[in-house]
Amino acid sequence: MKHRILIAAAVALICSLTVFGACALGDTLALNGTVTRADTVTVYAPIGGVVDSVNVQAGSLVGEDDVLFSLRTTKVYAEEDGTVTGIFGRPGDNAASVAARYGAVLYLEGTARYTVSASTANAYNSTETRMLHVGESLYLQCRSNSSRIGEGIVTAVDSTNYTVRVTSGTFIPGDSVDLYRDRGFSSDKRVGRGTVARINPTAVTGSGAIVSFAVEDGQSVKRGDLLMETLDGSFDGLYMSGTDVLAGTAGVVGSISASQGSSVQDGAAVAVIWPTAGMRIEATVPEDSRGMIAVGDRVIIEAEADESRSYEGTVTLVSWIAEEGSGEASYRVLIDFTPDENITFGMSVIVYTLEPEEPAAETDEAAATEEVSADAQE
Repeated sequence: MKHRILIAAAVALICSLTVFGACALGDTLALNGTVTRADTVTVYAPIGGVVDSVNVQAGSLVGEDDVLFSLRTTKVYAEEDGTVTGIFGRPGDNAASVAARYGAVLYLEGTARYTVSASTANAYNSTETRMLHVGESLYLQCRSNSSRIGEGIVTAVDSTNYTVRVTSGTFIPGDSVDLYRDRGFSSDKRVGRGTVARINPTAVTGSGAIVSFAVEDGQSVKRGDLLMETLDGSFDGLYMSGTDVLAGTAGVVGSISASQGSSVQDGAAVAVIWPTAGMRIEATVPEDSRGMIAVGDRVIIEAEADESRSYEGTVTLVSWIAEEGSGEASYRVLIDFTPDENITFGMSVIVYTLEPEEPAAETDEAAATEEVSADAQE
């Protein structure tokens, strides 16, 4: 090995003085080469959204399962206190499609379960009792069962008609109730009469693909609690693959277009990976030395910066087309090899061809056989 390194150093010195980065020494050849990529892999966004965080940059070394960047989900929150009364979607589903089929992705039954459609027609006969105001509190008493009482807030007024949202108390839909301005249900404070109806559960919808649910059917929630998260676009095969965009291939990030806060479209090209498994050596050989190297030849590769590291390689291409832009014809040479963690793209290397193997000498047994055969012929 030491002898070969000394020869390599001498050849490298000679090669540094040549025009084409190649020179011959006896029956061997030394070429100046560069570590290049055999191919590239494009990474496509599996779904659209806004980029939340980016973990890599051009030049970063990544593994197959490493996260390039993460998408920010759209979060849907409860608009009132209540109970989740049905979840019809699943992670991966398209929220709009689920809503079109079931009326909502999920339903929320609020703590306020009743509403009253009322009129001042049966109010106490005074100017004050026939003038209702949005937002004022009223007290309700069932006309058929005086033990069913409650409170409510006026939510709408239309001339002599108004609507009350019941905030407490238990009633039966269809109950006829009188409404008052005092807890004692004084007749001179009666402001009208109405009919109790149930408030329908709130339909909760969303857009894009469902990423996850933060609640379960039957769960109680408070106003502002997270219900579910979605992303733009649709997951392939309705399979929820998450908010992380993975490299998918072990290698070096050649380029990445995603940046924090930017929008990514479903299916858009977002990064290019140079696979480390696809590293190869690219060199050129001058015309007068082209016959000294051929496809299939084994070669030794050494890094210019550290000649103590060597690798075996195999020539996979000696081009039959001369490179353009050179004064004298030179030809492209490609070499496959197995890199390790010390090899980087763009690294300068020296490639040495091996001396041709001598024909195997005849064995004593073969020579003896030939001699016996010659004697027999005599």
